[in-house]
Amino acid sequence: MVACHGSQCGFCTPGFVLSLAGLYEKTQRSEQTIDREAVCDAISGNLCRCTGYRPIIEAGLSMTKEPMIKVQDAKETPFVELMSKNDRVKTQLERLQTEPKNSRNYLQPNDLEQLAHALKSHPDAVLIAGGTDLMLENTQRYRDFNTLIDVSSVVELKHLQIGEAALTIGASVTYSELEDFSKPLYPQMNALLSRIASRQIRNRGTIGGNVANASPIADLPPLLLAFDANIQLLKHDGSTRAVNIADFYLGYKKTQLASDEIIASFELSLNKLAQFHRFYKVSKRMEDDISSVMLAVRFDVDHGKLSDVRLAFGGMAATPIRGLKAEAALTGKAINDEQGLNQAIDALRSELTPMSDMRASAKYRLDMACNLIRKAWLELNGTDVVTFSGHAVSDSILSTGLEASTHA
Repeated sequence: MVACHGSQCGFCTPGFVLSLAGLYEKTQRSEQTIDREAVCDAISGNLCRCTGYRPIIEAGLSMTKEPMIKVQDAKETPFVELMSKNDRVKTQLERLQTEPKNSRNYLQPNDLEQLAHALKSHPDAVLIAGGTDLMLENTQRYRDFNTLIDVSSVVELKHLQIGEAALTIGASVTYSELEDFSKPLYPQMNALLSRIASRQIRNRGTIGGNVANASPIADLPPLLLAFDANIQLLKHDGSTRAVNIADFYLGYKKTQLASDEIIASFELSLNKLAQFHRFYKVSKRMEDDISSVMLAVRFDVDHGKLSDVRLAFGGMAATPIRGLKAEAALTGKAINDEQGLNQAIDALRSELTPMSDMRASAKYRLDMACNLIRKAWLELNGTDVVTFSGHAVSDSILSTGLEASTHA
């Protein structure tokens, strides 16, 4: 960082150094290479107000010239590591029987049986997985938590697998885990996930948390709406029920989740995943930013006609919504029927009443929503359109003005 003049004012330097060091260590344990994409991904959660990204990226790329420094094994193993995982869990569960009800606890069950026991003993406990949103309640609103039950290690909530008819995504699956899983199978889903928050957040944040939080600007609910996903809800007594994502949200920050229920998993039809789909996230920054408008599109084509249409939006209302009238206007039309497209856009303008806030005005959101539908329609018909995903900014843009003008 010093050699490349990447420290700038120095305020953000420690964060960049740690992120780059993490990338350096990761590449020594895997087949990942340190290229520009990897460096930009690693530092996506760090912001430089001096706009010094070019020298910071150069510093990251220079790590390829450094030999790996082997960290010597510690001479003494911490006591907590000497305890087996089962012993630690047993100790935690034994404390449930002896500690006062008003004492603070942090519990981390490993399976549903242990989770049920923890919930029964602490019915007023708060569930935490990644904590990327929940802990803002603590740091920004000074809310205190007496008992936290961490569900991030419950094995049954970590399932991520393809069955005979559906893709099952456990509620405690992280963004990064789904991102890696979807890369070879569902590249459009992978591209959207790469735009959510930053690498640090994606390593912690979970799919279930994103949905249960019921934020109107969450990026995954529109995706789930586009695929008509079913949500498996698990009661504390072990019984389950399924709720379609279209029925899950009742209002702003309100869902069908009962006080004695948690989200267990999501099921997405493989047939619908195989159909044409696109996801568009509009925000002021490429990463680490909240959507102004989010659109998830699915088109089912049968003999050149649209037999099923889904247009799901985030950031438009108090809950994720579908453009039902626009969907109906497109259904049954030939895929290249531009008049049908214009009718759908007119229908969308008549049915959507977007909100205005600090991120975008209602008019901007509505115009953007209509243009994104046209963009999806163009892609369906084979037109190449510009879609920015990942770290699409070229080196010339980040270089000096002289170099940029030369490239231009």
